[in-house]
Amino acid sequence: MRGAVPAAGPRTIPPRMLRRISTKWVVTVLAVVFIPFLGFAWYVDTQTAKRQWDVVRHYLLTMACDLASRLDRELHERTVDVELLAAAAMTIWSVDGIDESLPRLHITQTATFDKIVQKTGEYDLLLLVDAAGQAVVSNTTWPDGTRMNEEERTALSLRDFSTEGWFRAALAKPADAPIQTVLVDHHISDLIPRRVDVSVPHPENYHIGIAVPVRDFLDSQRVVGVLYALLRWSHIQNRVLNPERPRQPNGEDSGSDLAADSSYTIYTTSYPWVWMSDADTIIAHKTTSLYTQKVSGPEIDLPQLVAAARADVQGFYPEYTFKGDLKNAAFRHCKGPEQGGLGWIVGVGINNTDVTSFIEGLQSVLIQATLSVLAVVLVLTVVIARRTTAPILELQRHTQRVAAGDLEARVEIKSRDELGELGQAFNRMTHELAENRKRLIKAEKDAAWREMARQVAHEIKNPLTPIALSATLLKRAKDEHSPEYDSIFERTIELITRQVEHMRRIASDFSAFAGARKPAPEVLDAGRVLDDVLIEVAAWARAAQVEIVRRPGGGAVHVDKSELRRVFLNLISNSIEAMPQGGRLELGFGRVLQAGVARVEIVVRDTGVGLSDTVRARLFEPYFTTRTHGTGLGLAISARLVDEMGGTIELENLPPEAGTGTLARILLPEAAPGPASGPAPERSAGAAR
Repeated sequence: MRGAVPAAGPRTIPPRMLRRISTKWVVTVLAVVFIPFLGFAWYVDTQTAKRQWDVVRHYLLTMACDLASRLDRELHERTVDVELLAAAAMTIWSVDGIDESLPRLHITQTATFDKIVQKTGEYDLLLLVDAAGQAVVSNTTWPDGTRMNEEERTALSLRDFSTEGWFRAALAKPADAPIQTVLVDHHISDLIPRRVDVSVPHPENYHIGIAVPVRDFLDSQRVVGVLYALLRWSHIQNRVLNPERPRQPNGEDSGSDLAADSSYTIYTTSYPWVWMSDADTIIAHKTTSLYTQKVSGPEIDLPQLVAAARADVQGFYPEYTFKGDLKNAAFRHCKGPEQGGLGWIVGVGINNTDVTSFIEGLQSVLIQATLSVLAVVLVLTVVIARRTTAPILELQRHTQRVAAGDLEARVEIKSRDELGELGQAFNRMTHELAENRKRLIKAEKDAAWREMARQVAHEIKNPLTPIALSATLLKRAKDEHSPEYDSIFERTIELITRQVEHMRRIASDFSAFAGARKPAPEVLDAGRVLDDVLIEVAAWARAAQVEIVRRPGGGAVHVDKSELRRVFLNLISNSIEAMPQGGRLELGFGRVLQAGVARVEIVVRDTGVGLSDTVRARLFEPYFTTRTHGTGLGLAISARLVDEMGGTIELENLPPEAGTGTLARILLPEAAPGPASGPAPERSAGAAR
């Protein structure tokens, strides 16, 4: 039947679509990750997690506020202790007493300081300094009862404290200032020896400085000294790491209902810390190796916590991960300097796993299923990721080989998906590149040889023509017994000699351009080499009416003498030929620094016709010349030789205000003068004229 539509069979998915990487990833994610986790997240977030997290966050913030208050109170109490001690009559008399009573007062005050240090165990040093910055009295025993040695006591007595910041700040405190105390934040003091190896941060090595001005009894405006105390940081650390359970305003235990659940361990698993007022530097933590670490630095790398602490006085940090553990934490600022504090930030954190541990019993089945799913996801992800990224990495490695010039790199094809097709295309590309490179190298070699042969043939043909004509004329004169035979013979010999010398120079130029001669560098004075060249061209310069001015100076360089001579000769020859009507040629030396390296500068300046834009663009090209004679290799050879010497060469027109002409500038690395080198003798401006 015409137009009948065949029965539709089952539609199949093209194999190519199934082999696509994107299809594999979509199928895996949909089957293993998305659907199970959608149900799990909805159940946990809506039924259990939200309520429990609200409770935990409340207690974290309560604990942070309570701990901040206790730290403020502790620091205030220690400050008051030092202020009371500074206001005591014995302290004032010890620093500003009657001369005859000073020794006895000092002994009594020392005993008082020793007793306070040993009994409280909170201070490592109590130091009384007079208004001139000299130590008057200090404790002589440590908190453990051991006595300071003579060296330690002498160091304190000889030290000038007038340059200390805390000393100057305490002296500057007016009598009516609401806060008399100067606090020195968490630091390692150089006033006392370290108790623990400094390579490992330890609380025993850190202190808080408390400086209080000591005022005269009769004149409160007069400061007679400063009492300085080093509060042991281990005392603060213990207060931080052993927080008490927070209580409600009515005094009841706020955690009694939660503590009834034996699986709820917020009080035993939470941990506090303290940061400096910059909200970034750790100064108290259960892991003492974190002391002075920056929270936003590369070791911890949690800048979001720093931003949160700086944005508010109290609150919650964003959920974060540290050392592989997901965590939640709250913070509270302590009193700032204007309130007599140091502006510390107290934080209390807890691992998420510790919070969620108490609901594991209620959700054990769901958790087991989730863990199983996660395991499957992990395995599948690892397998797929490896199968996906392995050929990509292999292709990357081979691409780097190709970029380095290895066109023999070939990728092993292990699949028929897009990566397999890409590998096949890569192999075809490298094969074609290798073939093209071979053809290009061959073509370049052939072209170079053809051009070289053409130039050599052209340059040699020019002198051969007059040689052949002269030889023919000489033979005819001989055959005809010409009376002018002798003169013709002399002229012919002179012409042949001249043309042979010309061909010798042509051969020398081509040999130099090809780099056939191996250089023999030595340390020599470039000025002496230049003087030799000037002697050689002096007659030519006089004939061309060119005045040569050689400025005094020179410079030690490590080069091949004949190569440097060739460079000078090429530049001077070009300059003389650029002044057909005569002119002035100046040559001189200098010394410059480039990137910290000393270089000898050679300057050649002429008053010739200058350089056109076309000539400047092709100055150093081989075989390029504006003259009717020559090989066009002079500047090309000079540029190559100077480059091999480690230097640079530049040619440019003189500035308009200096007139017409060309300036050549060569820079060569300066060498230490050798035994045969030395400064070129000074020559007058007309020495080469």
